[in-house]
Formats: sequence, C-alpha cells, structure tokens
Amino acid sequence: MSSLIRSPLFLVLALWAAGLGAAAQFAKIVVIFPELQAHYGQAGAASGYLVSLISFVGMALGLVAGVMAIQIGLRRLLVIGLSLGAVISAWQSTMPGFEAMMLSRFFEGLSHLAIVVSAPTLISQFATQRHQGAALTLWGTFFGVAFAVVALGAPPLIEAYGLGSLAFFHAIYMAGFALLVSAVLPSHDRTAAPAWPSLREIARRHLTVYASPFIAAPALGWLFYTLTFVSLLAILPAMIDPSQRAMVTAAMPLASIASSLTLGTWLLRRLQAIQVIITGFCLAVFLALALITLGVSAWLVIALFASLGLVQGASFAAVPQLNPGLPERALANGGLAQMGNLGNGMGTPIALAILSLGSDLGLPLFLITSYTAAIITHLLLARMRKARSSI
Repeated sequence: MSSLIRSPLFLVLALWAAGLGAAAQFAKIVVIFPELQAHYGQAGAASGYLVSLISFVGMALGLVAGVMAIQIGLRRLLVIGLSLGAVISAWQSTMPGFEAMMLSRFFEGLSHLAIVVSAPTLISQFATQRHQGAALTLWGTFFGVAFAVVALGAPPLIEAYGLGSLAFFHAIYMAGFALLVSAVLPSHDRTAAPAWPSLREIARRHLTVYASPFIAAPALGWLFYTLTFVSLLAILPAMIDPSQRAMVTAAMPLASIASSLTLGTWLLRRLQAIQVIITGFCLAVFLALALITLGVSAWLVIALFASLGLVQGASFAAVPQLNPGLPERALANGGLAQMGNLGNGMGTPIALAILSLGSDLGLPLFLITSYTAAIITHLLLARMRKARSSI
C-alpha cells in the first residue's frame, strides 16, 4: 500500500485533484453568482469583484508565487495554499458581510496562486519522462473539470443545506487534500535557497523572466489563449440558436478537455509541446475564418474549443521541456498564472466592446488577431532559443 501511494501515478493524480480545489475557488462563486447577488443585494461591478478579485491578485503576484516556491519549497507552498484555502472557505460558509467576503477573496487569491504554481511544477518533477506530457495535459483540464463538477453538484447541495454549504464542502475538500499531500509528498523538496529578494530584486526578476525565451514562452502564448477562452464561454452561447444553447454551453469546455486528453496527448508523444501549441492556434485561426464565411454555428464553435484544447495541455507540458531546473519551472508556472489571470481579466471586456460596435466581423477578427499573435510570438521565441543554443 505504501508503494502505491508513493507511486508517480498516485502523486500526479493527488496533485491534479488538489488543483481541482484551486479551480473550485472560482467555480464556487461563478456557479451560484445570481444567488450571491440576491443574498448580498449587490449588483453590477461591486458583485463582479467577488469573481475577479482572485484574477487581480494573480496579475500582480503570479511571479512572486514562483519566487516563494523557490524560497520555501514546492511541497510546503502547496500545503500552505491548500490549508489557507480551507480556512477561508470555512469562514465564507458562515456567509459574512459583503466587505468581509470581499476581503476573504483577496486572501483566497493568495491561496489559489500558491496551488497553481506549486502543483504543476511538482507534477513535472514526479511524472516519469515518458508520461510527463500526458500528466501535464491532465493538469491542464483542472479548470474545466472543476467547473463541470461544481455546476452539477452545487444546486442540490445549496437547496438541501443552504447557500453557505458549498463553501463548507469546499473547505473540507481543501483540508483533506492538505493532509493528503503533506503525508504522501516527499518532504525534502527544498534546496539551498538564496536570501529573500528585495522588492527591487523581485521587479528585476520579472524583467529577467519575461526576457527569457525559455521561461517566458509558455506564459506569453497562454496570454492569447486566456484572452479568448473565458470570453468565448461567456459570449458565444447567446449567439447560438436557443434550442442548442444549453448543449453548446456544456460542450465547449468538454470539447477542449476531450481533445487535450486524446489528440493532444497523442501529439505530445510525437512533437515538441511548442509545435502542438502552434498547431492548435493554427487550427483555431482556420476555424475563426470559417466563422466569417459560415457564421456562428453550434458545431463550428465546439470545433473551435477542441482546437484550443491542444493549446491547453501543451502549454503546461512546454514548461519542463524548455526548463530542466525546478526553480525555472516554478517561475515559468508563476508566469503562466500571471499571464492567465491577465488574459482572463482583459478578454471579456475587450470582446464585449468589440461586439458593441455591431459588426459581425469584429469577434472573428479579434480571434484571428489573438491567435496569429500567439503563433508569431512562439515562432520568434523559438528563433531566440535557437540563437542562444548556438552560442
């Protein structure tokens, strides 16, 4: 039994399941958002910060979490993130006042960052070389899977036990995984770390990270992915025939998960992760062009999300392929968190502003521009890596 729970497969699955708890920090608010608005009597921008405050924390502190992982160790940072998340959810289950709930969401942003930086870095450490791509592709599904589970489980839960029960269940889940990972993960994951950096050093490290074609590549491509992914989830269902709207709403994230775990995993055994990312973006450009000529349709939208699924898993798989050292991987995952939150925060307002112009070409051109920019960015960074390697 001891050998089973210490096996790479068990450790990867445990880390992925811990990641579901991090994704649920978004899902537990989004899924019951109308009920929370009614409870607090808040509407518009004020209540929207219940969702977006975590993203703002990620924008500001994504790389700081990567620095913390280097300083205190990945395992310790993960346990702290899960434990803090459990305490915060337990407090939220009491349904405190609106201002107190907002404050709790700020600290929950810190918990979220700690998990999404440390867990994929640990997965890349524990997965065998042969299965590393598949393991990180699995990690890439954590957001979609968590949203699907919470969307299914939340309505009967809050109907039976009240609005605070979802946060209470989440607190139990986070506490359970804090105990599990502290018990099964090797405890000696900390190497000799330098002294804690100053604020000036942290700012300088941001410049160093984003100037590196190795560390920054996954994050810079991820920015263009997140710029459109969440905004499309929010906007496209309203553009679909009402009779197909519910099916499309569920099928979009599921299509990205399915393509990531099947075609994406198959391609990662044959191609480098960056090549898979570029392939996904190229397919997405083609499908965005089809939106111009054919118009928005259910199956075209689902196919677009399937193409983005290739980007989803391969972006995480690119981190260990480009960065052999754990400190660099931690910083790269911090960059992914930072750019992902930036894209999530900017994407929907940009897309809504484009739609308000009233042109049918606006949204497809936004997609084509974003995905083409991602392809060009990855090709330029690949050229920079090749030039550095030849020196």
